[in-house]
Amino acid sequence: MIEATSCGGVVIFRGKILLLYKSYKNKYEGWVLPKGTVEAGEEYKDTAAREVLEETGVDASIIKYVGKSQYTFNVPEDIVSKDVHWYLMMADSYYSKPQREEYFVDSGYYKYHEAYHLLKFSNEKAILEKAYNEYLELKRRNLWGNKKYF
Repeated sequence: MIEATSCGGVVIFRGKILLLYKSYKNKYEGWVLPKGTVEAGEEYKDTAAREVLEETGVDASIIKYVGKSQYTFNVPEDIVSKDVHWYLMMADSYYSKPQREEYFVDSGYYKYHEAYHLLKFSNEKAILEKAYNEYLELKRRNLWGNKKYF
């Protein structure tokens, strides 16, 4: 078994969530949250911020760690067990530009219920729900946008 670690972000601007649409060779892949592989010597929060920037063009601020998702998938020679560490992040505009080299063909900000139903993977839906509840709590306490919490 191959073990892999990625980090990503639930990026919010004015209550809307940033999603990416992946289409490989015109085959539907689905809507996903931005995430990617940790590079040697890199801290998880730095990976999350870098991957969000690379995949979406968004320079988002990390607000707090929201949890880890785990899943496995098959590759021709083995099974990959992947841990993904997620951060609640804040953008400063609605701007985004999908990274074509990674087969992302669209990106955008969606209302929570739209984002939840668009997301392809149940583990990403669960992280979205957790991160959005954290966002609502920070907003309720007038803390959203004031400082970093990690």
